[in-house]
Amino acid sequence: MSILPDAETFRRLTDGSMRGPGAATLRVALALLAVPYGLATATRNTLYDRGLLRQHTAPIPVISVGNLTLGGTGKTPLVAWVARLLVASGHRPAVVSRGYAAQPGEVSDEAAELAILVPGVTHMADRDRVHGATTAAARGADVAILDDGFQHRRLRRGLDLVAVDASDPFGCGHLFPRGLLRESPAGLARAHAVVLTRAGSLTADQRGAIRDAVTRARRGRPPACWLETTHRPVATRTAGGQVEPLEAIAGRRAAAVCGIGNPAAFRDTLKSCGLDLAGFRAFADHHAYSPTDCDAIAAWAQALGVERIVTTLKDLVKIRRDELGGIPLVAVEVAIEPLGDPQPLADAITAAARSGGRE
Repeated sequence: MSILPDAETFRRLTDGSMRGPGAATLRVALALLAVPYGLATATRNTLYDRGLLRQHTAPIPVISVGNLTLGGTGKTPLVAWVARLLVASGHRPAVVSRGYAAQPGEVSDEAAELAILVPGVTHMADRDRVHGATTAAARGADVAILDDGFQHRRLRRGLDLVAVDASDPFGCGHLFPRGLLRESPAGLARAHAVVLTRAGSLTADQRGAIRDAVTRARRGRPPACWLETTHRPVATRTAGGQVEPLEAIAGRRAAAVCGIGNPAAFRDTLKSCGLDLAGFRAFADHHAYSPTDCDAIAAWAQALGVERIVTTLKDLVKIRRDELGGIPLVAVEVAIEPLGDPQPLADAITAAARSGGRE
């Protein structure tokens, strides 16, 4: 079993909580590698800003949902929230994504998860997002939701919505690979709307401080729309589609496993569900579970004497089993819950969808 705590270990390395001369030396090496990465991203953005790299316009309006940092900002529940809003407004949205980690002919993690969260909404997985949006239009969609699209500047969009994780808003303060930033925070100047995710555990002053930092990154201009949200666990779900209230796992001895970008956030979610968590293991983000992995997880959970194995919806759609080693396997389904008035953002989203919003 190749369980790799890559995401957790990398976060500990980049945020400085991993100590010792070896970690310090590695951080210096990663900082050196971040220099050419930063130059490349800055150059690319400049070329787009000046019109030297061409942007393509889709035949339907495009609304981008993305982030500033690598993985783990809770973007998928936000995509689902936007899709439900558009459906409720009478639109026919399609989610267009790159289809990360999917092989030709396979369904990507995102598509399988969104099929559960927003059944009936078309999902186009295409490495060429321009082609994906065009195909979505040909299949009857009247608006495209560009999943993980903030850095995908080749496709013109009418609304750029960026998720900022309250637990680590600026990716440990460094560009990848020294930190988790995909680009400089100054890139937030392109965002029309910012959604602060996982903000439920922060005080109003702490949330205000993040909003002020976002405004400074945008050269003193606050985002046109700002919404603070929390991620709320709403139910458990099996691979076979059985849905139960959270009370079904509260107080039960459980083992948890995941392969996501922010395992610590999932651990916090499980604590809020009242689980007796006997063990927690993390795979690398987007891990493809093999039969050997599943057998090893089952043996590990049996040794712990647990009543449940708990995972994320993103992992459940890849494991695709209702039990491992005779122990029930369930995913905790999570939804976005606004902490403030969502109407200004909802209005911006529907206006972009109605008007075409193509810059």
